Amino acid sequence: MQNTLTIRLFVAIVMTSLLSGCGVLAVGGVAAGASVMADRRPPAVQAIDKGISLEVENALDKKFGDSAHINVSSFNQKVLLTGEVKDAGIKEQAGAYAKANKNVRSVFNELVVGPISTYTARANDSYLESKIKTQMIFTDKLPSNSMVIVAEGSSVYLMGILTQNEAEIAKKVASNTSGVKDVYAYFDIISEAEKARLEKQGKADESQPNSAPKQ
Repeated sequence: MQNTLTIRLFVAIVMTSLLSGCGVLAVGGVAAGASVMADRRPPAVQAIDKGISLEVENALDKKFGDSAHINVSSFNQKVLLTGEVKDAGIKEQAGAYAKANKNVRSVFNELVVGPISTYTARANDSYLESKIKTQMIFTDKLPSNSMVIVAEGSSVYLMGILTQNEAEIAKKVASNTSGVKDVYAYFDIISEAEKARLEKQGKADESQPNSAPKQ
């Protein structure tokens, strides 16, 4: 049992690191281009989201310690709180703290009042996330790198910038993954025209030099 858990955790870590890239991925002659893989958030918003996640999660960890296990996910300045807390008061305080952040647009407080999860349970969550990410990345025309996928037990939470059609596909992929019971989606839905604009902008950003040209 321990060996199986170790293997699953290793696979989850490897898959997560592999899937975080935005380059071209080719398997069996099928390539996923950068226009599909790219994050649709502007670079500035990506940086803001990272700052929100780090700031809020570190603050809540210091504030509640062993009384809570709180994961903070931020996408397009929308914050998702998942995990477990020992009482409803902590859940309410955590949500209020996240909402008070000046860069946060909205908060989805999915914290569960109950026993704090074990490391084994968290490893299983990571493994489930990796399975879903793998399915997403090999699903045709689904922008997997423009989504956040969070698993807590048998529940899966999805955030991202997608068209209505993409959103339906993403929810179906997550729902059909073994081990998933419930899927909750908090997408920013965009039109096909907006999708085209964002992808065009993303290509333009990629073409810009990373440093100033030599004189």
